[in-house]
Amino acid sequence: MNPIQVGRYNKLIVDRKVDFGYYLNDGAEGILLPKRFAPRDIKKGDEIEVFIYHDSDNRLIATTQKAKAQVGEIALMKVVSVTKQGAFLDWGLMKDLFVPVSKQLGGMRMGAEYLVKLYIDEMTGRVAATEKIESLLSNDTLTVKEMEMVKMIVYRESELGYVMIINNQHTGVLHSNEVFQKLHIGDQVDGFIKTIRPDNKIDVVLGKPGFNKVEDEAAKILRLLEENNGYLPYHDKSDPEAIYAFFGMSKKTFKMTTGNLYKQQKIVFTQTGIQLI
Repeated sequence: MNPIQVGRYNKLIVDRKVDFGYYLNDGAEGILLPKRFAPRDIKKGDEIEVFIYHDSDNRLIATTQKAKAQVGEIALMKVVSVTKQGAFLDWGLMKDLFVPVSKQLGGMRMGAEYLVKLYIDEMTGRVAATEKIESLLSNDTLTVKEMEMVKMIVYRESELGYVMIINNQHTGVLHSNEVFQKLHIGDQVDGFIKTIRPDNKIDVVLGKPGFNKVEDEAAKILRLLEENNGYLPYHDKSDPEAIYAFFGMSKKTFKMTTGNLYKQQKIVFTQTGIQLI
């Protein structure tokens, strides 16, 4: 069987039942899945996906709770307690996530939220987190290419727009003129690589590239028309903010998409909006 990956989701087989839960087969003594986190209809021999981490007694434990991030990932988390040794974050599990003082930038405050990256502490083997993520991001060797879909996290604002974390590895710039929704630090969004410059600096865009995006937005417009008796009071002279507020897309995308739908004879333009054929 594959080795257990601490701080990640693992698929394991139910080995045996006990009064307080189920032991999952790890090739050794087994990992406990407490009864409270076990599905009602689970039985011996079933395969189940669980998150593995260490409990307060330093024993590996399994849970069906959803962690806010796995090892190697970056996420925004809230401080739930602070000690002299470090801070503890809520990461969606029974046991909170530890950030040592040495891994903090300027001291963490109770109730505040911080972007952190999860890692395995070499001394303890436990999952921990660090706020010092800048040095862990690099564009020296890129693992992405232009027009590729990527996962992004809003890192910080800049003069050009937003600096984005790409696939937990690289950084890119989302320019202000490409932003048509409210963004906050820590937001996780989908996008694609628009441009890779000779110096490996990256420009990114939200959503999907090219015609795939238009096709997705076309389906949305048609659905909204059907839900509103075949008519919507929006057209190429409508305010961009009004279009985004209703459709969740830029005015440029709206015009491109409705133009394609018109060519396909699915809608007609009226003096006050668009009409479903």
